[in-house]
Amino acid sequence: MHPRVVPLILCMLLLGAAPAHAQVPGPRRSVTAVRVEQPPVLDGVLDDAAWGQATFTTDFLQKEPDQGLPATLRTEVAFVYDGDALYVGARMFSDSPADIETVMTRRDESGVAERLILSFDTWNDRRTAYSFAVTAAGQRVDWFHPVDSEYERDFSFNPVWEARTRLTGEGWVAELRIPFSQLRFNDGDEQVWGLNLNRYIPRRNEDDFWVVVPRHVTGWSSWFGELTGVRGVRPSRRLELLPYVAGDWQVNAGQNPRAGTPYDARRDWAGRVGGDAKVGLGPNLTLDATVNPDFGQLEADPAVVNLTAFETFFEERRPFFTEGSQLFTGNGPTYFYSRRVGASPRLLADLQAQRDYVEAPRASTLWGAGKLTGRLASGLSVGALAAVTGHSYADVYDFDTAAEGRVKLEPFTGYGVVRVQQELGEGSVVGAMVTGVHRALTPQGLGESLAFNLPQQAYTAGADASFRLGAGGEYVLTAYAGGSYVSGTREAMVRLQRSSARYYQRPDQTYARLNPEATSLSGYTAGAVLERVSGRNWLWRVRGFAESPGFEINDVGRLQSADDLDAELSLTYRDTDPGRWLRGLEATLALYNDWNYGGVRQSTSVSSTVSVTFPNFWTAEVTTTYLPRALSDGLTRGGPLMQTGQGVDLIAEVSNAFSATTRWSLETKTWRYETGSHGFTLEGKLGVQPTRRLRLSVEPGVSRYTEEPQYVATVSGGRAETYGQRYVFGAVERQELFARLRADFFVTPDLSVELYAEPFASSGSYSRFGELFQPRGRALLRYDEASVTRADGKLRLVAPSGEAFEVDDPDFNLRSLRSNLVVRWEFRPGSTLFVVWQQDRSNNRALGRVLEPDALGNSFSAPGSHTFALKLAWWLPVK
Repeated sequence: MHPRVVPLILCMLLLGAAPAHAQVPGPRRSVTAVRVEQPPVLDGVLDDAAWGQATFTTDFLQKEPDQGLPATLRTEVAFVYDGDALYVGARMFSDSPADIETVMTRRDESGVAERLILSFDTWNDRRTAYSFAVTAAGQRVDWFHPVDSEYERDFSFNPVWEARTRLTGEGWVAELRIPFSQLRFNDGDEQVWGLNLNRYIPRRNEDDFWVVVPRHVTGWSSWFGELTGVRGVRPSRRLELLPYVAGDWQVNAGQNPRAGTPYDARRDWAGRVGGDAKVGLGPNLTLDATVNPDFGQLEADPAVVNLTAFETFFEERRPFFTEGSQLFTGNGPTYFYSRRVGASPRLLADLQAQRDYVEAPRASTLWGAGKLTGRLASGLSVGALAAVTGHSYADVYDFDTAAEGRVKLEPFTGYGVVRVQQELGEGSVVGAMVTGVHRALTPQGLGESLAFNLPQQAYTAGADASFRLGAGGEYVLTAYAGGSYVSGTREAMVRLQRSSARYYQRPDQTYARLNPEATSLSGYTAGAVLERVSGRNWLWRVRGFAESPGFEINDVGRLQSADDLDAELSLTYRDTDPGRWLRGLEATLALYNDWNYGGVRQSTSVSSTVSVTFPNFWTAEVTTTYLPRALSDGLTRGGPLMQTGQGVDLIAEVSNAFSATTRWSLETKTWRYETGSHGFTLEGKLGVQPTRRLRLSVEPGVSRYTEEPQYVATVSGGRAETYGQRYVFGAVERQELFARLRADFFVTPDLSVELYAEPFASSGSYSRFGELFQPRGRALLRYDEASVTRADGKLRLVAPSGEAFEVDDPDFNLRSLRSNLVVRWEFRPGSTLFVVWQQDRSNNRALGRVLEPDALGNSFSAPGSHTFALKLAWWLPVK
């Protein structure tokens, strides 16, 4: 599809999807909080005098299963407060108290327990909200709604608050204490906050609300009622300190590639101190600072085998970076990817490819970081972050010469990120963001170094806007634009130009050429989305964006590829009450096209997705995608264009009801392309709770497939038709097995023992080698399979012309085990003791070329490291 056809299709889609009027919120309900001189004792028994002064609100309505009907069970909630905190008292009645689900869960997970959820729009901006949930077992969960959507939840919000619950003969009771210091709100004599209340009863599949947001509406805080009566309370100018002491002992088990080297198994002991601080700056801003942060108790990233040219991105889990992360996120590209700060050295893979043995730190040392976050009374949100990482070195060893050395991988680096966002009312916002990275590249006294292959400085800037249009914000128009600039040594700029994000060295394109003398690189991006997000039946989405070839944000952001012109259209039919045979139905048809700046269509996909919810709350979804032939500028990894084959993908998923104590789901994917690629993946999840204190889960997965053509190497000495190079491909037969295992035991809501383990095995066997016959085609000039030999990690191939050459043998057979055993005890509010045992085992030289039946079991005996850690963090609030 040519780019000039897109505007015509957009107009046709808009005209063909004529909107119905959206439902809008009615008059706001209200409940009043009462000020008390003597606050209630937090014991889960509402017999204090304070509760006798309060007015309990009730009259909840169902959202599920019968939207709009009265709740089948009575719920009563009241609010009182003093100068320090808001107190919530609630009675959840039941006609069969034995049916109350009281299973225990991890912190910030509610599982299938019955629960009460309170949501506060403390800014009263009808756009954002804080939510606090307590289960019948006393477990606490909290999150933040960064936009006006019930299911957009940011779980990085981690306030310090308390809750107690108690089972009674009539049901259960909850009593909560939420300090005002943990909330953000405008300064004023009287607070008027948006409010909603939600009781979830899993045994009945019933979801009851004080204010129901209809199923067909995208919204949340804009529908809230009001909490009034809070007077004489000021935003806190608080100071919170969280110092910690920690120590760990690491044992490296197993053997290195050659015994007797200086890098044989060793034992390391380490101790450290550090801490975090929160300082209130005025009534609306908070300064967070961390010195020598410790992240030892976190789960390990999952193991993956990546045969693409693109980077694998993992989720951020470090508390300092996750908390308030929504303030650093706008529309458009990911300008800030926090895992860049303190990440594994960027050039480690390059060094490992050059040396026999490399010993390097897993992550750059994060010396310290600080961030300023908050929202002013004017509706202006601010997020600013600064961080500093130290030098990173790798020790290298050559087995043949016994030569040792040290290579600098990362220099001293400073990071800066600033984002501001102004609310315009009715959910509309405009924002701007800038980032900067500076590396201290000083050539004196460095010795051998790879650090000069990194940019010395990198800057990005972007602006975006999102407008809610129509009655009740039925439509959303989003637009953004931004630019980037990086500079540094010629070596660094050549590496960026040749990277998989742009491949300037491609021999058959002329609009962006590699410049070996360049000392800077710049680019831009822009895009827009118009969508209908609420409606009884019809929803649609129109999207387009551009990323110029020189756009580069990977020093502190996240980008896989630039040089893109993309357009997307989608039309959805949704019915939230389709009849007696289904509870919900949704069907989507989508078209996606991607061109590069040379006008070459790189990919096209036409997909249809149908998802249904059955009367028993089981769900099923099927997605079918057709991909026609196109021309890829990335398959040859910097070589000429290569044609992709047409094919079909099919994905199907089914899962049981969310309220079930035993949860399971099954997902499968299968595909077939005319190039010879075909296969399947199968993943499942099973979670059981044999007792209210013990939860077990397993997520197994298996895949078996053939990818063809799969890139192997680029070798000189090729034919003139392929610009003097051989672009070598093969067919790789891959098999993978994994199992994510969890076992959680809860002594109390604040004391738990949590085990996570992921054994992983993957193998790949290459065959059917050949080289690209001609640009813009997909045919390969096949090599004689009988002449293929393997020895000492090398693959010897013989071209049809009789020329022989060698490449690295791409076959692999990997075993990996990553596990964490964590004892977590929150012995007082905000103060926690962690006892941790981590394992990181791997063997990428397992015997054989395919998986064996006991492949996962072998991962437990692979060489690796054990780390035993102890950490004590003490929360000190200072008024």
